[in-house]
Amino acid sequence: MAYRLSLIIIALWAGALWTSGLNAYLLFDHLQDKQMAGMLAGNLFKVVGYIGMVSAFYLLIYRLVQYGTGALKQAFFWAVLVMLLLVLAGHFGIQPILESLKAQALPVDVMQSVFADRFRNWHGVASVAYLIQSLLAIVIVLKAR
Repeated sequence: MAYRLSLIIIALWAGALWTSGLNAYLLFDHLQDKQMAGMLAGNLFKVVGYIGMVSAFYLLIYRLVQYGTGALKQAFFWAVLVMLLLVLAGHFGIQPILESLKAQALPVDVMQSVFADRFRNWHGVASVAYLIQSLLAIVIVLKAR
């Protein structure tokens, strides 16, 4: 049962990563109000972050219980660990910086403020971290067995 649950968790996490990335693109492409698109995308990424934290902890513990220290020799284990570190860095490091820049820019949109360059840079860091997570999700899907 634990093995099947791990497969479900992998599918949920990988699917959430890829679906949210696509949905964020669609929000910015189709909504005229970019602040609204950013708020909705931010909420999506926050939920995916929580899914990632819970998923990673379960998968790491499961692998350690299943394989013992042999789990440390598996690409799967290290891919999940890197994904977890990226989720934590994004959730507790990068997102608070982005939120702070948005709050400091009020009532103006952050992209129309003096904080636009800093916001753009940190948003780029967040985007690269998310892309790496999404690519590592492919690795864990392929290495799940």
